[in-house]
Amino acid sequence: MSRRVAYVNVRLLDPATGLDAPGGLLTDGETVADLGPGLFSGGLIPGGPPADAPADAEVVDCRGLCLAPGLVDMRVRIGEPGDEHKETIATASQAAAAGGVTSLACLPNTDPPIDSVPGLEFIARRAREMKQVKIFAYACVTRGGAGEDITEMGLLNADGAVAFTDGNRAVADALVMFRALSYARTFDLLIVQHPEEPRLAGGVMNAGELSTRLGLPGIPREAEVMMIERDLRLVEMTGARYHAAHISTAQSVEAIRRAKKCGLRVSCDTAPPYFALTEVDVGDYRSFAKLSPPLRDEMDRRAIAEGIADGTIDAVASDHDPQDVDSKRLPFAQATPGMVGLETLLVLSLELYHQERLGLLDLLAKLTCRPADLLGLPALGRLTRGGPADLLLFDPDAPGIIEVDGFRSKSKNSLFDRRPVMGRVARTVVDGRTVFDALAMVAE
Repeated sequence: MSRRVAYVNVRLLDPATGLDAPGGLLTDGETVADLGPGLFSGGLIPGGPPADAPADAEVVDCRGLCLAPGLVDMRVRIGEPGDEHKETIATASQAAAAGGVTSLACLPNTDPPIDSVPGLEFIARRAREMKQVKIFAYACVTRGGAGEDITEMGLLNADGAVAFTDGNRAVADALVMFRALSYARTFDLLIVQHPEEPRLAGGVMNAGELSTRLGLPGIPREAEVMMIERDLRLVEMTGARYHAAHISTAQSVEAIRRAKKCGLRVSCDTAPPYFALTEVDVGDYRSFAKLSPPLRDEMDRRAIAEGIADGTIDAVASDHDPQDVDSKRLPFAQATPGMVGLETLLVLSLELYHQERLGLLDLLAKLTCRPADLLGLPALGRLTRGGPADLLLFDPDAPGIIEVDGFRSKSKNSLFDRRPVMGRVARTVVDGRTVFDALAMVAE
């Protein structure tokens, strides 16, 4: 007999349908059996469950917390295979669950890169073995991510690749990108670009007055927008679907805004560091602040936040990039770029809600149904009868402090340690299974 769970006294939030109302939700095994504003409103039996709850269901009194679809993180780097000392599928799954992420897409820049069917099968098998969150995989645009010969994208898509990218390396050759977009257009596949002109991106932080004072070589913001504008011309030629990853500059936001107005099939995402931090956070050569793309100035930070609010930026991803101590405890110029982000994705994104830049449903859409739709996973990121019971129970107003030492990720490279936040993940459910439960941990 399948396990049934009744979530009562909840604020239901479904950005895909605009639902925001008090109500209840019933799961039956792996699926959502019923939900709605009027569900389980018959009142509580003294000392027992709601009068209209199924007799065989476990009742969870949520005490007014928010119940939403689990987050869908469309940009996660996992070290396995090749860099298991930085992160494994097991530790990434645990970190995702603690952050309210029920589904994630991992980048293909592993060792060996995911550019063939066996690589995809390895990720799928290991995810099934973990029985934690759902893990999907990108495949490389080019063989080995080397930027030269394109992969068999049609075959790789048939075997589970959700989209195609060379990870944190741009497809720099215009002819190669043109061929990739043309091929992808045939199968309606999504090409995801790390938008950075490599010949201009030889620095280590944002180019400007601060980099000059610190004596560090800079990466101009033009390196990002030049690549995007080149690619947009290729999209115009081919009609393909194109996605710019982790954009960080005002110029990039404006370029994509114009492209959307012209009807091009383009989308983009960003990550919390680009609307929550600036180049000033590099401070005294803090290597945890070394990212790719680099942290920009205040003007860019505000433009990214505005791009999220007005819909130009389609999704917010964690851009989780774990690095071990040896990769970060180096002079700034030699340190490896990257920051962990799975466990802070929700609480940092909620800052935009608390700053009244956008409503809670609009914010959740960029963390759930919108990335799911971009990746061709329409069943995910929404609450529907008969749909997967991937749920996030959270309190958007709970005060807290980010504590990196408590992270479940194997790596701890976060610049947000000790940052005050508002918001807390209470429970994460995947296919009806509770994979993270802060309420039980508190009770214990």
